[in-house]
Amino acid sequence: MFTNPADEIVTIVDRDNTPLGAVTRRIMRQQRLIHRASYILVFNTAGELFIQKRSMNKDIYPGYWDLAAGGVVLDGESYEESARRELHEELGITGLKLRPLFDQYYEDDRNRVWGRIFACTSNGPFTLQASEIEHGRFIPLGQIEQLHQIEPVTPDGLVLLQRLPR
Repeated sequence: MFTNPADEIVTIVDRDNTPLGAVTRRIMRQQRLIHRASYILVFNTAGELFIQKRSMNKDIYPGYWDLAAGGVVLDGESYEESARRELHEELGITGLKLRPLFDQYYEDDRNRVWGRIFACTSNGPFTLQASEIEHGRFIPLGQIEQLHQIEPVTPDGLVLLQRLPR
């Protein structure tokens, strides 16, 4: 695939999530275009969520805690194909049953994204993608907001957290 993530070709959509075309990730970020992303919440059998500390070289939210594995949907990919690819790339896991939860539009001053949120269950072990993830750990859902008081959590993750049943 691409050696530089900025050169990946991503699907661009409108506010109704209708595809408009495709551009490089670099142009998508520079022009703050609406794109698609997959978000995969990985729970263990105890119901805790696996969160990942994003590497400092990420193009958005570097060094933040991320509640989901996942990433930008590439041109020609479905949300589910993106989710499966991202789980393999970021956590080294394959073959899990993905449960679609909901779609979510999120916008801030750096990011405009239509996300499809999936959940799956795995106790690991995980092989973390060093270029994207510094480290990770399981955490009870109820402790995420406390963590956010100490260290930043991705804002799109905090929004989706509010939609999850406790």
